[in-house]
Amino acid sequence: MTEPIRLSKRLAELVGCSRREAELYIEGGWVQVDGQTVEAPYFKVQTQRIELLPGALAIETPPVTLLMHKAAGQTPAIDSASVQHMLGEAARWPEDPTRSAPLQRHLARHTELLPLEPDMSGLLVFSQQREVIRRLSDSRNKLEQEYIVEVAGEPETNGLALLDKGIGHRGRILPRAKASWQNETRLRIVLKEPQPGDVRQLCEAIGLRVIACKRIRIGRLSMAKLPLGNWRYLGEHERF
Repeated sequence: MTEPIRLSKRLAELVGCSRREAELYIEGGWVQVDGQTVEAPYFKVQTQRIELLPGALAIETPPVTLLMHKAAGQTPAIDSASVQHMLGEAARWPEDPTRSAPLQRHLARHTELLPLEPDMSGLLVFSQQREVIRRLSDSRNKLEQEYIVEVAGEPETNGLALLDKGIGHRGRILPRAKASWQNETRLRIVLKEPQPGDVRQLCEAIGLRVIACKRIRIGRLSMAKLPLGNWRYLGEHERF
């Protein structure tokens, strides 16, 4: 029996490249073992057929940012394993306009940015890109966040105007928010750098009870047509 060896070592022997180049080919999705793409350089092989696909490039796989439409009640991603579970390949939006080829490395080692409360739905951001992580984590760059909120109850007179000026509730001053009615039960609320509970407390402060809440925009980036439970890549020219 042939002793199993790492795919990267076998590939380097077959194509005459360095071990590092072999790793980059594999991580980039350019290598197949018995007709199946394998992206793990440490994958053990014996006598299988190994193929380097035409056009293969031995370059670092660039980091990516993924946008997801989270469902209300979905379990928060508390570690790398739960992030990968949320971002399984099956959940990728089939109509993703970026058309990037999905790789296993795209679904690993992400930072969840501006997380939503468990009972909220809407736009979530997972990123491997330092510039995106810095942009969304820096408290000096307060980005607007836009929510659509289903409410019940009778609002206080001139309640929406009070939200724009800043209002106190339960012993604290809430952040200023721009609010407008979309219909009889639905509010559009825009505010900067909300803390957990802020949207709910803003509504309570003017006599409304929150039924459901969805975040539809962060900065300049809208969730748009991304379906519930699906994710897509952040496009090369998209900015928050």
